[in-house]
Amino acid sequence: MNGVVVKTGILLVMVAVCVVSHAGALLNQVPAGGTVYTGEEGLDISASVPLGNTYIAWWSSGARVFGSSPDSQIMVTNPANFYISPTEFGSRTGNWYVMPAKTLAFNVKDPQLTIRIEDVSVNVDVTENGWVYRGDEIRFRIDSNLADLTGRGVPGAPVTIKVQGPDGGTYTALVNKAGITNSLNVPVSTTPYYTGAFWDTINSAYTPGTYTIWAECNANRMKDNYDIAGKTVAPERSLAVQEQNPLISVKVPTTNPTILMTTTVTPKPTTVVTTQPPTTVSTTATTQETVQPPVTPAPSPTPTKAAGICGICAIVAGIIGCAIYSARRR
Repeated sequence: MNGVVVKTGILLVMVAVCVVSHAGALLNQVPAGGTVYTGEEGLDISASVPLGNTYIAWWSSGARVFGSSPDSQIMVTNPANFYISPTEFGSRTGNWYVMPAKTLAFNVKDPQLTIRIEDVSVNVDVTENGWVYRGDEIRFRIDSNLADLTGRGVPGAPVTIKVQGPDGGTYTALVNKAGITNSLNVPVSTTPYYTGAFWDTINSAYTPGTYTIWAECNANRMKDNYDIAGKTVAPERSLAVQEQNPLISVKVPTTNPTILMTTTVTPKPTTVVTTQPPTTVSTTATTQETVQPPVTPAPSPTPTKAAGICGICAIVAGIIGCAIYSARRR
């Protein structure tokens, strides 16, 4: 089946059932002091609580287990079939102790689960970008706190990666560039947990378009009882598989644009040359133009020597006259 992915198939369903059945024989058996998760049901806690009708107790963070009363108590009626109820345990995570000995029964954790998408062809995390070039190869990264389930003797927490195609169909396996068909049921044993290169996006089984990807963990029906995004169900991620990055917009004109060029022409100024006509005298009755000849001022007379002597004589005569007038008055 090179290059072909089965969305739903009897063979893959049978394999998944066998894996779950094999893991289920151990997955519900909690060792003394082991870890349990909110929402798990049908647990066998006999290793730490061997007798029925026994109380287990919880103290809030920072409280003294020895020397103080518990903040909460629950009776275990059947240790081989115990339910970690979200109502009773959801807000009471941490250690629970067997009463009255106060030995550790188990540790309650609130499950956490997220998924990321990585393009191994270019070594880039494309989770937030939400786009991968069609032809690149994809792997998945699981972040969770579910790896403690390995303490029950299983390979890892049973997590199912969900890949929904553009047509709405959900894949149960993906084919990589090597032609290997990879089941999307993965045993998460570490955090973070990486799958191999799972998905050859240019394979003809995968049409271009937007895929929806998420992950689920339903170990001991924890998802059925506690179906909350980020806890037993990883929040959905969208991935566009296409050759053009949708974040880059390319605008192509449908017709050749018409370019209108407007040129402003400034008229050249007209130069008028005026020539003064010769002066004429019109004899017309209505209009008479008289041109006066230019007047040349007369030159100032130049003083002569005789005029200077006459002036001196006048002054001397004035003096003599004044002397005669004074003598007569005496």
